[in-house]
Amino acid sequence: MAKLTFMGAIKGVTGSAYLIETEDSTVLLECGLVQGSWDDEKANELPFSFDIQKLDAVILSHAHLDHSGRIPKLVAEGYSGPVYMTYPTRELLEIMHKDAASLEQRDAEWENKRRRRSGKPEIEPLFTMEDVENALKLYDGITYGHRKQITQSIDVCFRDAGHILGSAIVEIFIQDGNKERKLVFSGDLGNSDVALLRDPEIVEDADVLLLESTYGDREHRPMNETLNELEEIIIEASKNGGNILIPAFAVGRSQEIIFHLGELYQKGVLQKQAVYLDSPMAIAATEVYHRFQDVFNRDDSATLRQGKTGSLHTFLPILRYSRSTAESIALNRIEAGAIIIAGSGMCNGGRIRHHFKHNLWRRNAHVIIVGFQAAGTPGRALVDGAKTFHMGDDEIAVKATIHTLGGFSAHASQSQLLDWASHFKKPHPGLYLVHGESDAKVALRDRFMNDGWDAEIPYEGQRISI
Repeated sequence: MAKLTFMGAIKGVTGSAYLIETEDSTVLLECGLVQGSWDDEKANELPFSFDIQKLDAVILSHAHLDHSGRIPKLVAEGYSGPVYMTYPTRELLEIMHKDAASLEQRDAEWENKRRRRSGKPEIEPLFTMEDVENALKLYDGITYGHRKQITQSIDVCFRDAGHILGSAIVEIFIQDGNKERKLVFSGDLGNSDVALLRDPEIVEDADVLLLESTYGDREHRPMNETLNELEEIIIEASKNGGNILIPAFAVGRSQEIIFHLGELYQKGVLQKQAVYLDSPMAIAATEVYHRFQDVFNRDDSATLRQGKTGSLHTFLPILRYSRSTAESIALNRIEAGAIIIAGSGMCNGGRIRHHFKHNLWRRNAHVIIVGFQAAGTPGRALVDGAKTFHMGDDEIAVKATIHTLGGFSAHASQSQLLDWASHFKKPHPGLYLVHGESDAKVALRDRFMNDGWDAEIPYEGQRISI
């Protein structure tokens, strides 16, 4: 009988990894980075807890690094088999993994400078650009809805998860003697209120279901309220002449914000502003979104056609790309009328910090927080009302107005998770809740059990039969 081992994203929301073993095959579902505090991220340096030489294939649900980020490390340690994903995910991974390798190299160089001064041994980056290039050769795209045999006893099929471009619900079919068993992994299920993407596809049958629980204990603010507030902020900024700064994640959130700004432009709201996307990674991701418009939802595709070519760029003609460092620095000379979208999403790095240096102290400036801000991050400090913002030795007074828009979330809320799972036919599959903090998983488990499900919160290393 096939076995499943829970190896990651069990205690929290990152480090996704699950090992599937049959009599003739070993497949890794997800290979994500652990993200969080410095201590948490040290776990990425640990050796893999399975025999890489026995691994026949890897399956990825989507491009976010907490699901895919250790693939280059896996390749560096000897893996040379196929890695299966959707076609949009394959293109996004080239962008994201190269960016991650650059950051790994930079961080290692800074740490080694410090170590040399103190006489400590130097460290190696988690993976290099060469490892990423070698990994890219292994990536194999599969179209949504196409069932593909990947080993002697395992087939895989991807269904649209509606989380980011290319994200997938993973159906895994396992031949067990004369029987076929089915494992479904939700991946990260999308919020049905987000722009551009389709709602998560409905799946009706499984023997085992792994379900994410990121927002298993809460609901999102209604999107119409969020968009109304966004419009009010822009109108206010237009009246008082200030710039608007939007820290945003490069993949998913930036494209959604551009779409909604495009809607406001088409309404005639953006009369005095220019919009700048100041992130090479977000620019590259936006271009990938343009190439895969066939997976957009019908309503937003029709809306986009108000632009000349149906692209995000032509839908928002006042959008400008700031690719180079020089172009980014030039934005700091603009004192009014600019809407600047820049990374990082939690304000702990990237170009947004330089724009803060030139704008946070201005009373007519606005900062719009559109993503989750983890505890301990600079973005969280702003949300919590910090009066100063620290950049190295500089201390910047926070005089700008800080807005938090709670409706922008790429994850399904509790009610959306319950509704999606309600389509599974009885008898219900064995349900295991993953990808969530403890409170979220417990709250969601209780709701499922009240609805007659046998829901379980697995522990790391737990091995079950499929």
